Amino acid sequence: MQSAPRRVEVAAERVDRWLAGFAERHGATTWQEDAGELRVTAADGSTARCDPPFPPLSVDPDRPYGGLAEHAIRRRRVGVLLVRLGGYAVGVFDGTDLVVSKVGSRLVHGRSAAGGQSQKRFARRREGQARVALQAAADVAARVLAPHTAALEALVLGGDRKATAAVLDDARLGGLRRLAVARHLDVTDPRLAVLRATPERFRAVRIVVVETAPGAQEP
Repeated sequence: MQSAPRRVEVAAERVDRWLAGFAERHGATTWQEDAGELRVTAADGSTARCDPPFPPLSVDPDRPYGGLAEHAIRRRRVGVLLVRLGGYAVGVFDGTDLVVSKVGSRLVHGRSAAGGQSQKRFARRREGQARVALQAAADVAARVLAPHTAALEALVLGGDRKATAAVLDDARLGGLRRLAVARHLDVTDPRLAVLRATPERFRAVRIVVVETAPGAQEP
């Protein structure tokens, strides 16, 4: 009997150790590429579907697990754009080092419970505040990210998807749109500390685990 699928994020530096622990718990493993993911199957039938960061994974059949760990830890120059209404954080990373950044905020009022004309006036004011906030984020992204476009391997997005899309729609950021990766970071407060912590998440390997022997714990 197999357990329900369980999702984990494993830091790039821990991938080798995680996979070794998976094999210790469930027996010798084999692997194969499957639609851009790496499917690892253990002797007892347990599986780990590994979604690598920055796809595609160039599988090396002579490396353990196709070189998944080496792919995850490889040093890349990556742009990060985190946006929520009222706040943004923009930066460029060389590996895990933040080389340039800008963080800011703009007031955007929450929704009003009032009705009638008051509600309409409030909604118009809020829409205006939102436009100003998104424009400010786009201005910063153009200053911080656009000059690095040619050197970036990828652009990582996070925060509110609608707000992020609105910022990326700015004409000055056209060269960056093609670099955006599918993996979107869930960010509630785009502060500098949150920006600095993003490499652990955007370099992580996302794994869906189905175990034949339920109850095993992650190392």
